[in-house]
Parts: sequence; C-alpha cells; structure tokens
Amino acid sequence: MTISDAVSTKPQVTASSQTIPAAKRILLSGPDVGELEEEYLLRAFRSGWIAPVGPDLEAFEKELADRVGVAHAVGLSSGTAALHLGLLGLGVKPGDRVITSTMTFAATANAITYCGAEPVFVDCVDDGNMDPIQLHRALKDSIRSGAKPAAIVPVDLLGRPADYDRILPIAAEFDVPVLVDAAESLGSRYRDHACGSLGEAAVVSFNGNKIMTTSGGGALLTNDERLAEYARYLSTQAREPVAHYEHREVGFNYRLSNLLAALGRAQLARLDGLVERRREIRARYRDSIVAVTDGTTLFGDDNTHRDNAWLSAILVDESRTGFNAGELGAWLAEHDIETRPLWNPMHLQPVFAGARMYGGEVSEGIFASGLNLPSGSTMSDDDVERVIATVTVFLGQRGCLAPR
Repeated sequence: MTISDAVSTKPQVTASSQTIPAAKRILLSGPDVGELEEEYLLRAFRSGWIAPVGPDLEAFEKELADRVGVAHAVGLSSGTAALHLGLLGLGVKPGDRVITSTMTFAATANAITYCGAEPVFVDCVDDGNMDPIQLHRALKDSIRSGAKPAAIVPVDLLGRPADYDRILPIAAEFDVPVLVDAAESLGSRYRDHACGSLGEAAVVSFNGNKIMTTSGGGALLTNDERLAEYARYLSTQAREPVAHYEHREVGFNYRLSNLLAALGRAQLARLDGLVERRREIRARYRDSIVAVTDGTTLFGDDNTHRDNAWLSAILVDESRTGFNAGELGAWLAEHDIETRPLWNPMHLQPVFAGARMYGGEVSEGIFASGLNLPSGSTMSDDDVERVIATVTVFLGQRGCLAPR
C-alpha cells in the first residue's frame, strides 16, 4: 500500500461552523497514472525491449521533440543528468563560472558543480524567476574581472517561464549561451514558444511529482544536432562506435530506459488534460482561499504567460494575517494534507555558503512567506474541497476571513 492509500485515523475537527472530514492523506503532487500507462508499459515489456534502449525510447524522443517544437530530444535518467550533460555540451569546464537563479531546487546548482564550475547566484523578481537586472550586473562584474561566464541557467519556477524577452538579449549581448532549466515547466508556454524550446538547449524532468512522469527521468531538448549527439554519447559511458569497448572520454550511465520511455509516451499523450486539471485546482484556490482572505495572495498569478500550474502556492503577509506560512503548513499537516515551502534559495544553503550572490532580499522574502498547496492532477473535487475547508477553519480561528 502506498502513502496515498493510507487512511488517517484522526477524528473530525469542527471550528467556525466548518467541518474537516477524516480521510486519506492528500499529497502535494502525486503521479497521475492509469490504464493507458499500464497498456504502454505492458506492450513494451512484452516486446522484449526491457533495457536500456529500444523503439519506445526512440518514439518518445521524437514525440517529445515534436510536442515542444525542437529538432532533438535526448531521454535521460533524470533532469539533473540533462543539466549536467547540457552544461558539458556547452563547454563548461572546471574553474568556469555559471550564472543561475538562487530560487531553485539544488539540482540546478549541483549540476554546475559536477562540471567543476562555480555557480553564481542571482536574485529573482516577484514571480520567483531570475531578475534580468541582477543577471546583467553579474555578467558585467564577471567579465570585468576576466572570468566570462561559460553559461547562464535560468529556471522556470513552479512551471512559470522566466522573462526571456529580457534574459535572452542580455545573454546575446555578452555572448554567453543559455541552458534553460525547464524541469518544472513542460506544458507551459512563453509567448508563442513552448517551454523547453528556448535557449541553446533546455532540460525537462519526469520525476514522480512533476506534471508528467516516467517514474524517474528527464530529457535534454535542443535544435543543435551536435549538442544532442554529444549528450547521447556521454550518456552511454562515452563508448566509441567500434566492436570492442573503447572510451576516449569519461562518460556516464545516464540513458533513459525503454520501459520508462513507454510510460512517458502515455503521459505525454495525456499532458494537456494533466495541465488543465491543475489549472482548475489553482482557480478553486484563487476563488475560495485567496479571494476571501485578508493578507494572502496567489503566487505568480497573472496571465502574462501561460504556465502549467505545476504547483499552486500562496504568499502569506504575516503583518496582515497574524500568522505565517509555516503555521498554516503545520495545521494542514495535522490533518493529513501535504504542503511544502517554496524553494530555500541556494545562497542560503550551507553547501553553497560563500558563493557569489547578487541581491537576495526578494528570494528570501518569498521563501519566508510562501507555501505550496496540494496541486496534483489526481486530486478529486472532494480532495480540493477538503483542502479549502481545512484552510478555511484555520483562517476562521485566526480571524482572517475577509467579509464577502
């Protein structure tokens, strides 16, 4: 039995004329798989192409590339692996600097260190994505010191694309390549572009909590044939195309398996529906939590870009509400509802203490005030209403409900 099947033994809690029913645990963003995924997996299994590569991997790569609108997709074991190989393909080497957003998961920065390079962190703007002004400062300072950065890695936070209308021209001004961390934004769009199609290359993730999953996995997306072929080469231990085992470079065991690619094909066929369901959940939170609460806002909620609503988060203004995001998260945890703070900025992480950092106040404020609410496409209407009811009880007890 999985954790999502576990049934809570907590009694009902009643407050402010609202009742919270005892029920199974609601996850933050669980995998959404069903009969179609089972069909694709079983067909791949019966074909005999168990591992490592095979026709489903080739088909998945083509379908993914077509979906995003790029020439090449390379299926890999994780989004982290895709970041690593993308950076190596762009020529990042030991001693280089790579500029990235501080508001991200550790994998972004870790992949930079795998190359022996130094991550340089820049602050975000109010939507959590890279601040172009701070990016420009970091580039100017690095070049002035004689250490031109080898790459820029902007991050599409929670599925919302960064400001590429400003970031890409800045990168071009300084002639620095861009590798987009689109791990969270598959299914989103920036203007007329699908996320994953911008920059010299981009990476997506198929981790179990992402918008679609291959259990574990990721991909490198690019229009650069050389970059794609180099990633394939490195991902299979850099084996030379000869009868015996010969290696001229150090490679990695990073290739996605045929079975997991079959799962990915089924998920990709359902992607539009998965995105639409998450958007519906976000709309319910907007109407039933944020709209009736003094001092909370829906994080990054505007229509400038069409994001996939991977995770829906609220920001809590403690000076107005009298409570903080952590207290609300603890209350929901008591009632078997999983939440998560927004990413702890990389410049605050002990492992990156002393790293070069530009700004920091905006990301630190978002981290302190933000809370991700359950957003998974497997949530039923009853699940969504239970989250809303549980939050409403908390707000009623704190006297934070706005008059209608």
